[in-house]
Amino acid sequence: MTDPQATTTRVLTITPAMPSPDAPAWAGAAWVGAVDRQEALAASAVELAGAAGFRRARLLVRDGREVAGFVDVAVDASGDVDLAELGPALDALRTTSLPSGPAGTPVGRVSVVIGTRDRPDDVRTCVQSVLASAYDDFEVFVVDNAPSTTATRDVVASFADPRVHYVLEARPGVSRARNAGLALASGSVVAFVDDDVVVDRSWLAGVADAFARDADVVCVTGLVPSGELRTPTQRYFDERVTWARNLERRVFRTATPPADLPLFPFSVGAFGTGANMSLRREPALALGGFDVALGPGTPSRAGEDPDLFTRVLLSGGALAVEPSAFVWHRHRSDRAALRSQALGYGTGLGAWVTKLMFRPATALAVFRRATGALKQLGALGQGAGTDQVSAAVDAVGGWPVDEEFRAATAGLKRVELVAALGGPWRYLLGRLRSRRG
Repeated sequence: MTDPQATTTRVLTITPAMPSPDAPAWAGAAWVGAVDRQEALAASAVELAGAAGFRRARLLVRDGREVAGFVDVAVDASGDVDLAELGPALDALRTTSLPSGPAGTPVGRVSVVIGTRDRPDDVRTCVQSVLASAYDDFEVFVVDNAPSTTATRDVVASFADPRVHYVLEARPGVSRARNAGLALASGSVVAFVDDDVVVDRSWLAGVADAFARDADVVCVTGLVPSGELRTPTQRYFDERVTWARNLERRVFRTATPPADLPLFPFSVGAFGTGANMSLRREPALALGGFDVALGPGTPSRAGEDPDLFTRVLLSGGALAVEPSAFVWHRHRSDRAALRSQALGYGTGLGAWVTKLMFRPATALAVFRRATGALKQLGALGQGAGTDQVSAAVDAVGGWPVDEEFRAATAGLKRVELVAALGGPWRYLLGRLRSRRG
């Protein structure tokens, strides 16, 4: 007979977003994962798998499929979360509810395109996460972009799943890789992710529902939170990017410009990032796909995603931001990446603005907004400027930053500005190379 006085112990174990066998070496590191709010509130203990060495945890909090927000809580030596801190933090988050069921036509098959170059381990992890999706009809194209080895092809061949396909795109450039996947896709919707992400199980369902809710939606972007916070550099990037914190579901249309975005439709920080973007296949083909003179692997280094976002909007299509369709992203962890990222953002911004200036239809609008755009050098979907982030580096959560790191970030805004000024000739060089290609 069960003792009615007995207390049932409910231990909730959470797995990390991006597991690693290594303990953190930095005091400011945070364990990262997702938790369902009701499950956590009902638990008598919440333990984090693989949390040895972490003092804090960042948890993405969801109500079913809906994302409520993030909480930052303490982790004890055994890897458990302090429920006295967690409970009030969960209660303080906004209440959520998914929109009513999609009123439009279901999208059916979704084609997932993963562009990659010489990162077979990342590809393996990314594909595994896609195959675990809670969605019935999808296919996966891994586009091997100008590879130097056969490692990626070997990884794809190791998947005994007829939904996974290998594609070779010998010409370098992420735009060419995405266009190759777009051309081969059989789904009405094509979802693009970078190789260094892990998709949530409900990612594809969230994407499909966003398209089904509004027939005029041509592009859907989703939340891209950091799946790893082990180094100061990863913290820096995480504080800098807006697409890691876009929790508001929105649909953008040029017919109804949003009052809070004076640079619209060039307010790309509000739209998302190419690491998690999906397109209706036929309209995307009609737009010509991605500009092969923009993006990583070209002289422009970036700019392909804001270019596509604005072309969708200017063509009359709608762009939906769907936070429930989220993927985890692994930010680069080394300090050398700081300067490289700044160069890429600045160059891509300058190249993209140059392209817009070549079109009479957009040149006047760009001219009117140029001053504001250059003041927002994070406009390639990146959010706050580097000076603002440098302040956040010292303040957010009290995590430690040494003088060497402060010195490494001090001049990045200038690096971006100078790089932006060099964007025009880099875009022209990219156009020339694309024609020769």
